[in-house]
Amino acid sequence: MEPDFSSRRKPSIFRNWLTVAGLIVSSGGLFAFILLFAIDTFAHHGNPYLGLLAYVVAPGFMILGLLLAILGAWLHRRHLREMGAEEPGITIDLTRARDRKVLVGVIAAASFFLLLTAFGSYQTYSYSESVQFCGQACHVPMKPEFVAYQHTAHANIDCVECHVGHGAGAYVEAKLNGVHQLIGVITGNYERPIKTPIPNLRPAQDTCEQCHWPSRYVGQLDRTYQHYLADETNTAFAVRLSLNVGGGSSDHGPSGGIHWHMNLANKVEYIATDDKRQVIPWVRFTDTNGKVTEYRAKDFKENPAKYPIRKMDCIDCHNRPAHDFRAPNTSVDIAMASGKIDPSIPWVKSNVVAVLTAAYRTEPEALQKISDSLKARYSGNSKIDPVVEVAQGIYKRSFFPEMKTDWRAHPNNIGHKEWAGCFRCHDGNHKSSDARSISASNCNACHVILAQGNGPQLEQLNAKGHAFFHIDAINEEFSCNNCHTGAFPKE
Repeated sequence: MEPDFSSRRKPSIFRNWLTVAGLIVSSGGLFAFILLFAIDTFAHHGNPYLGLLAYVVAPGFMILGLLLAILGAWLHRRHLREMGAEEPGITIDLTRARDRKVLVGVIAAASFFLLLTAFGSYQTYSYSESVQFCGQACHVPMKPEFVAYQHTAHANIDCVECHVGHGAGAYVEAKLNGVHQLIGVITGNYERPIKTPIPNLRPAQDTCEQCHWPSRYVGQLDRTYQHYLADETNTAFAVRLSLNVGGGSSDHGPSGGIHWHMNLANKVEYIATDDKRQVIPWVRFTDTNGKVTEYRAKDFKENPAKYPIRKMDCIDCHNRPAHDFRAPNTSVDIAMASGKIDPSIPWVKSNVVAVLTAAYRTEPEALQKISDSLKARYSGNSKIDPVVEVAQGIYKRSFFPEMKTDWRAHPNNIGHKEWAGCFRCHDGNHKSSDARSISASNCNACHVILAQGNGPQLEQLNAKGHAFFHIDAINEEFSCNNCHTGAFPKE
């Protein structure tokens, strides 16, 4: 027997459990958003997970609840139609006080919801562009990059300034790529370490040159690099250099020095045969008159067209401007030079580097073994406790075993000590068709050694430059990275 709806009040399509459940979920999401927003606004310290909950998860539940409510109303309407009930209609009679109140209420609620949506959308956009979101929301894969970023000269620059770009197109592209990354984090399917260089990173013209003026003339910079040898007395050895940075535009000073490579009137192109851009067998140079010269490594016989040809820019040398993982040798030298590690402790340089570079599976294991090992080696030495603390700090800043990341994973092309850097091209082996080579022997073109050694040796300044000597022996034909690995020299 069919139900008789004739004597009843017209049924409402919103009177069903699914719609009620949806409204409860949406109301809970709204309450959670308001509460989390208040906490996020008045908290003294930001929290990436709080922002994630406030601007992504809570609005998601609000939207899910509304969709459930609409779905429930649609299903109930279809059910009523199948049961033969009169479909509820919407009649608005503004002459009735009740209808006017309902209309005012609906308009007020809709306005509040639109205002909240606009505010929430803006907050969500701002949060998803924040450093906290980029560096901490995906904690494990991004931890190395985030920690390294906090200890560089670009620590106050937002990640998106280099990694996203301006405009709606760049934003949408970045968020679509972010969805792919999110899936990787959820499934655990991401690269360890993160692969670099990033193939789709925007060119330096769109990133570096928004703050750094490529026409600027820098000239000479005086720098002193303090090192300590891996011997019993931790012998100090400093090198004071006059770096010929020069400039890239003759309008503001002589075009030359290191920044000759960025001469705006010239064009330098190259190909790399490896993913990390460390093997560069072919270089093409176009001068101001349009003359083109190609340089090839002796053993490179292939057609350059087989490889992508890249125009040289800032990132080819300054390739770790915001995510530099210092080599342990460098970190320990800095700690000793700044007094954090006492150089009078016998063999402290070599011992600290040794415990830093040992194989560890996790960070907690590494920190514990670093402490145990150093305390065992210097049992009874009261000076070792601060050394342990400094060594653990270096490890936490530069070593990430869970992501297989340290200085070995990401070459740094500034200079030529631990990595080939300049010598990728300036090795003397790249020849042109007329037998000219990309110079490797004229070190003074880039820097002049004003003084080197320790004690009185550092007072023997020579404006024309000293010949470099390695401890005791003068050696001008060398490639530093052939021996210096960032830890101990190769045997």
